[in-house]
Amino acid sequence: VQLQASGGGLVQTGGSLRLSCAASGRTFNGYSMGWFRQAPGKEREFVAAKRWISGSTYYADSVKGRFTISRDNAKNTVYLQMNSLKPEDTAVYYCAAAPASTISTMLRGLTVYDYWGQGTQVTVSS
Repeated sequence: VQLQASGGGLVQTGGSLRLSCAASGRTFNGYSMGWFRQAPGKEREFVAAKRWISGSTYYADSVKGRFTISRDNAKNTVYLQMNSLKPEDTAVYYCAAAPASTISTMLRGLTVYDYWGQGTQVTVSS
């Protein structure tokens, strides 16, 4: 599975962006999908995930209520709708795919993901 993230850009505080992650090479049906981000000088961190089997969604506390992860299986695409953006949301955002069998508590960890996109930059100005 090849993943291509897009949709990043420069936005003011309080603005919105929608990131997309398109899968190619093979269908991403059967994979749980996640979004992570990495700010300069910091480690990559979990943002959101959507489990394939149950469809349940999971969010980091820092984005809960502001970000929404969704997927369109027909388009092989997963989205991250980001609202009420803050300067601390500035980072490179990565999408990733994990096996459907991955239990929910593991989806917050980087190591369970087999495939990663190249990242898209999100910059929130104050």
